[in-house]
Amino acid sequence: MALPALKLPLFFLSLLLTTFSVAEGASWCVARSDASNQALQTALDYACASGADCTPLQSDGLCFLPNTIQAHASYAFNSYYQRRAIAPGSCDFAGTATVAKTDPSYGSCMYPSSLRYVCLL
Repeated sequence: MALPALKLPLFFLSLLLTTFSVAEGASWCVARSDASNQALQTALDYACASGADCTPLQSDGLCFLPNTIQAHASYAFNSYYQRRAIAPGSCDFAGTATVAKTDPSYGSCMYPSSLRYVCLL
């Protein structure tokens, strides 16, 4: 019968943790608009070879259009960034990328994101 006695304290503990934690905004890694196409292509090749999911960038993929290096690099950079658990330095790509707070998804091309929760206790 000790189990029902634990329900109330556990409820209040979960309520307390919920009250004192906040969601940090989602972030995405995208290509810098001032990066050269040559630098973006090099970084895009690296991202796709190093763990980014570049399948949606194939000609029959949901993120193929627009078929630009800028758009493809942004998707690949973000995939790499999210798979690296948004670790520091995972959104640099030799200075061709930047962290964005606005969702770059468009149409049927959805960019993965992850919210982080921080406990304020």
